Amino acid sequence: MVQIVIWVSIIHDFFPKLYHIAPLEKLMTGSAGFSAEVSDLITRSAGIGEIIFGLCLLVFYKNKHIVILNILALLGLLLAVVVMQPQLLIEAFNPVTTNLPLIGLSFIWLKEIKLQNNRHL
Repeated sequence: MVQIVIWVSIIHDFFPKLYHIAPLEKLMTGSAGFSAEVSDLITRSAGIGEIIFGLCLLVFYKNKHIVILNILALLGLLLAVVVMQPQLLIEAFNPVTTNLPLIGLSFIWLKEIKLQNNRHL
């Protein structure tokens, strides 16, 4: 389950933000008023940052604080879409269908961390 959250996060960031910037990613950054070049730079930088965060999740998967940070980041990204481009919430592979399941799995992940910590006591 932990691996699912991590790999979905990494793959979901690599392809639409680094390999080929997806039109919806351009729409999100462009709606903030940035030029096309700056939007591409922001999108690629976000992709790199999110992949690094995914790798941190992979390394520090037993740390509840990084899992909580993951939940908060996913909620923040979902809220950004709600505010900036709410019509994207009904697109295929939208933040609702990607972020909410990952948030749910992250809560299960937190429970597992707690259970493991209780077993070691």
